[in-house]
Amino acid sequence: MFAMRLHKPGTPLQWEELPDPIPGPGEIRVKVLACGVCRTDLHVVDGDLTHPQLPVTPGHEIVGRIDALGVGVSTLALGQRVGIPWLGHTCGHCPYCTSHHENLCDHPVFTGYTRDGGYATMAVADARFAFPLGEDGSDIDLAPLLCAGLIGWRSLAKTGDAQKVGLYGFGAAAHIIAQVLVWQKKEVFAFTRPGDTKTQNFAKTLGAKWTGGSDEQPPEPLDAAIIFAPTGSLVPAALKVLRKGGKVVCAGIHMSEIPAFSYDTLWEEREIVSVANLTRQDGLDFLSLAPKIGIRTTTTRYALKDANQALDDLRHGRFDGAAVLVP
Repeated sequence: MFAMRLHKPGTPLQWEELPDPIPGPGEIRVKVLACGVCRTDLHVVDGDLTHPQLPVTPGHEIVGRIDALGVGVSTLALGQRVGIPWLGHTCGHCPYCTSHHENLCDHPVFTGYTRDGGYATMAVADARFAFPLGEDGSDIDLAPLLCAGLIGWRSLAKTGDAQKVGLYGFGAAAHIIAQVLVWQKKEVFAFTRPGDTKTQNFAKTLGAKWTGGSDEQPPEPLDAAIIFAPTGSLVPAALKVLRKGGKVVCAGIHMSEIPAFSYDTLWEEREIVSVANLTRQDGLDFLSLAPKIGIRTTTTRYALKDANQALDDLRHGRFDGAAVLVP
């Protein structure tokens, strides 16, 4: 097999030939068909997320077809197309796992961070954490749903019954969840980098009611805001666009330092919450609903060997939607 490997955070990924992996008990091996490039991958490569397994193959928006089954796997079959997400394994016995909060497991394993991921021609995964995808939809279009879609879905759930929702950072996750909001007949307010009219126009094509820079005020108070950009200064900015009792949801796994702000910005029962990982139920719920919504992902395709370019293009916002690597 071949893979793009990280040996030291802050350095480019290296193209390597490796022995074909053998799935252990309860595991599957897939031939990777496509792998989305997520901002979390960027945080792993840049060293924002500490203590990765090194060397490691990044990538956790994997679409693949099973070509080997480990001992004890009976729920999946050879040749089946599956999706492999960020949460790769949980212990099953900590207080969080036993109370239906496996996304907060005390002893988790994360795909592309603490176990090898999908920037490769093959990948091994825990069969219990692989989602059947069926045969509808292209591999490239489905890949961003495995994290951008799932985290967006969990973040949206945190907003409760909010009808007017602001999205800060209109990238892979926001362009998917905007379509869900429109399908739910809710109003989308898209916040981009100041002056980024290209992305603002893109958001309008997906049904955004209003678009503007993250330094602007929308024309009316919002019920909730989801922050997908890893920029801590957006937290007080988002609080200021909310009505009384509104909620800011921080969707990223990493964010720069949140600056100090006066208490009156938070007062009147506004809230700040974070989203961590996902549960398998999140995946089952969202992936079954996505075809009914008719979600269309906007993607830019890269060859596997061009993973470093894809990451740099993501870092600098050079494409709309999501990047996807194809072996």
